[in-house]
Amino acid sequence: MRTVRAPATSANLGSGFDVFGVALDRPADVVRVEKAEKTTIEVTGAGSQYIPEDPEKNVVGAVAEALDAPAHIRIDKGVRPSSGLGSSAASSAAAALALNGLYDRGYSRQELVPIAAEGEAVVSGEAHSDNVAPALLGGFTVARHGAVTPVETDIPLVACLPEIAVSTRDARRVVPSRADMDDVVHTVGSAATLAVGMCRSDPELVGAGMDERIVTPARAELITGYDDVRDAALAAGATGVTVSGAGPSLLAVCRGTDRARVASAMLDAFEDVGVDARAYQTKVGAGATFH
Repeated sequence: MRTVRAPATSANLGSGFDVFGVALDRPADVVRVEKAEKTTIEVTGAGSQYIPEDPEKNVVGAVAEALDAPAHIRIDKGVRPSSGLGSSAASSAAAALALNGLYDRGYSRQELVPIAAEGEAVVSGEAHSDNVAPALLGGFTVARHGAVTPVETDIPLVACLPEIAVSTRDARRVVPSRADMDDVVHTVGSAATLAVGMCRSDPELVGAGMDERIVTPARAELITGYDDVRDAALAAGATGVTVSGAGPSLLAVCRGTDRARVASAMLDAFEDVGVDARAYQTKVGAGATFH
């Protein structure tokens, strides 16, 4: 048996659509695998009633097939599905690392990224690496053309998850197919600022680098109260706020002493628009670990 904990993640970070990602130190999924003649799956935990246990429809089934590693796989969900916090990526990454160890396949974590991304294709229709890369490698990651660059960093964060469902497929449908050149130039500048901020562990630069005018405004329309919650977080001391992944979670960058105040402000703002929510006071954390 192998048991692996894989963290929630946040992708895009505003200016890095389909490229940037970070691992969060909480919440997380725990996946246990045992060798078997054919793959079977059990799911418990947050939102488990909505997750299929058919290996052909579950992300970990795709990972087991890609590794030629049939197993009985038990998933304890700590990351709610359709949260914008990399729920499918956490399960995929944990299963990839656990099955790689169970069958002694010998892949490095970098080599497991595209294998874990096969699980993402089950959910979104495409094998994206922006969530599975930080789930496996930890820290801040840049995933581009099959190559992944990880950066260790120390950035305080608040992830606020409202009780709203936004599917990855729906969130991708609203992404504009064209963009104004001024907005593209603005996004490039923001992405560069964010990357430098991550390398320096500078929350001011990271927050400023989240500002983006193409994808985020379109996805924000799917989240009740987005503008009010963002404004409340900034007023409470956040240096930047954006949609986490496909949403509906919002991700706020903070100075370490401001996290509790920012979390409280975001929860109050959601409550004011009639939406229940949960806030995680977290930070950029490590990747998947054996337990």
